[in-house]
Amino acid sequence: MSGLEPGVAVFHDTFLQHDPGPGHPERAARLTALLDRIEGSTVLSEAIMLKEATPASDECILAAHSSSHLRLLESVDEDGGGALDPDTRMSKRSLEAARLAAGAGLDAVRAVEGGAPFAFSLARPPGHHAERDRAMGFCLLNNIAIATRFLRDRSTRVAVVDWDAHHGNGTQQILWDDPGSLFISLHEYPAYPGTGRLSETGPPHAPGTTLNFALPPGTGERTYLRAFDEAIVPALVGFAPDWILLSAGFDAHRADPITNMGLRTQSFGLLALRLGELSRELTGKGVVAFLEGGYDLHALAGSFEATALGLLGESSSADGEPPADDVYDVAADVVDAQAARVRDFWGD
Repeated sequence: MSGLEPGVAVFHDTFLQHDPGPGHPERAARLTALLDRIEGSTVLSEAIMLKEATPASDECILAAHSSSHLRLLESVDEDGGGALDPDTRMSKRSLEAARLAAGAGLDAVRAVEGGAPFAFSLARPPGHHAERDRAMGFCLLNNIAIATRFLRDRSTRVAVVDWDAHHGNGTQQILWDDPGSLFISLHEYPAYPGTGRLSETGPPHAPGTTLNFALPPGTGERTYLRAFDEAIVPALVGFAPDWILLSAGFDAHRADPITNMGLRTQSFGLLALRLGELSRELTGKGVVAFLEGGYDLHALAGSFEATALGLLGESSSADGEPPADDVYDVAADVVDAQAARVRDFWGD
């Protein structure tokens, strides 16, 4: 790594204080596992510089969320916390953490704007399930949608790639009507939250600005790489974004306890290498990544390392394991269908 400019990881100690309850998979140990990996890896400690997050303003939050949603979160916060749905709970410092998580994404944008080769928001609670008027799926505020709105206010074109195993329903909903935003999701289907069908391709005035890969359980590396090469890369080239943002969930790893996908640790490095190279080619900037899911701590830490190095343009031998068996024949139909849609919407 000698001679390479380090990327930036944005973090705040308050992220560790958000407590959704005993036994909840979205726990503080997820972030301590990542911080331990950065500190304990000579390669990663040279590749990443830590930066402290600052909170997002209400103005930035309300560009993506309704005032009634923010008031609800403030009301629950004043009561010391409480359940928002069966999976999503606030504790005493959750709203403070959520404001900082939204701000961490904006800080990551500013870091890349200032010349960092990539930036990673290491924040919790995560964000991509939070809709304009609703907290859900462990998420209070939609961090990546807030960053997208921030960039769109500057009249830039923004592409969001979401490889979390669960569909980013909140991001899709918030960005749906915006022709200057492209949302691409690869996710297990059917699975929570039940959205993200192939037929969801954007509104009539902005066809092709949503691209969903509704993949069957067991989908592995071969399919993901083919989806990138034959559909996602052409879509990004056709859309010509000024920024590429990444919802980097790592629960599509085959070791994850709450999903059924087939990626290995190194798969994320291969995907990140492609995305980082394309971002530099199309935008002249690195990727801004946002931590979403990933609940096996060892797989999470390894996949994060592989992704960070890939975004920096470096290959990683992360786990040395061979790719798992892939339900390729079934998943290939999904890739074929979306590749055809990309040709229709964005040309060859």
